[in-house]
Amino acid sequence: MILILAKKKKTMQTIRGFRDILPENIALWQKVEKEATRLFDAFGFKEIRIPVLEKTQLFSRSIGEATDIVEKEMYTFADRKGDKLTLRPEATASIVRSYIQHKMYATDPIRKFFMMGPMFRRERPQKGRYRQFYQIDAEVFGVESAYIDSQLIFILTELFKRLGLTGLSAHVNSLGCPDCRPSFQRALLDFIASKKDRLCDNCLRRIDKNPLRILDCKVTSCKDVLQDAPATLDHLCNHCEDHFATVKTTLETQGVDFIVDKSLVRGLDYYTRTAWEIQTTTLGAQSAVAGGGRYDGLVKELGGPQTPGIGFAIGFDRLVEVMEQLDKAPQATALDLFLICLGDMATEKGYHWSCALNQNGIRTEMDFRGKSMKALMKRANKLNAHYVLIAGEDELIQNAIILRDMNTKEQVSLPVETLVPELIKIFKK
Repeated sequence: MILILAKKKKTMQTIRGFRDILPENIALWQKVEKEATRLFDAFGFKEIRIPVLEKTQLFSRSIGEATDIVEKEMYTFADRKGDKLTLRPEATASIVRSYIQHKMYATDPIRKFFMMGPMFRRERPQKGRYRQFYQIDAEVFGVESAYIDSQLIFILTELFKRLGLTGLSAHVNSLGCPDCRPSFQRALLDFIASKKDRLCDNCLRRIDKNPLRILDCKVTSCKDVLQDAPATLDHLCNHCEDHFATVKTTLETQGVDFIVDKSLVRGLDYYTRTAWEIQTTTLGAQSAVAGGGRYDGLVKELGGPQTPGIGFAIGFDRLVEVMEQLDKAPQATALDLFLICLGDMATEKGYHWSCALNQNGIRTEMDFRGKSMKALMKRANKLNAHYVLIAGEDELIQNAIILRDMNTKEQVSLPVETLVPELIKIFKK
């Protein structure tokens, strides 16, 4: 006798670096979204929704050809017509593109936007870092004043405070402007001239393309070499010095704790003047959960009029992990009512009762599988129902549907004809 074993089908899995956010975890995400939306609304920000797919040129022009994102991390492909398209690796460039495309500057150059959604980068997956990751993004156009820089940092710290987060620190720096940055770059190039043999290949490539990006290198040997490197703060022009001084003074007046971090640079080419990160040690090694900065030349670079811009992005995935570790997840919402309907007639009526109650904001569930009374009571307990409604043939004949309080075990009888209005009264008290 020959046994033929059926080949077990391989179950489908998510792509490496991508993940599902399951219903039991979503309450924390929704808590952050609601709190952020309330705060943004209070400060005059309007929501914008942008495509996940853009022309590749948008990101190569804005982020910078010499950045790791453009060189290594973008999900880029050619469509059927051969056009190069990219899944958005960040939101700022797309929001700037929208601002220009729809000529928003013509009606009112001062605009405040926020958005929430997924971004895509082909990085090495690790704790708090995914290839499809989520960001909360805020952008302001048309405001050159340093007060808006301070306000965005204040908004970030206020949001984290409302979410109950601790162990956070704001790191701020000024990257200068096109007028004073060349002086810094010359000083930096002079500094590293005799140290090239100790720099990684990426840094050597960046020397000619964008020396500032060398300071953002995460390779330990490069970080050691650059410990005593010149700082942008030592090469600021008078305008940038005054701008940064206002940012610091304003934050101090508002009671925002911050550290002036001379080593802080942002990973994208478009940043100028104020740059900042909100860092945490909750996830182990110190890491950023939010970062932002000013980009006064980006709108013009992408074809619009000269318009100052500034914004920040929050790493949603990391923020949620920090909140989980600090036990800031909201309590699961309990079920108001579970319907136990025994028999065809009771099930039919129960279906209509359930819809009517849900329609009135009463969280109601029922089981249509024809299970026993005992099994359905177990189901009600599993769903943490406050009340159970019991309807079988006897209850329908006697016109006395049973409402049972699962905490006190008390029961009352309710008539069929006025059942829904009576239940609404009970739950709306």
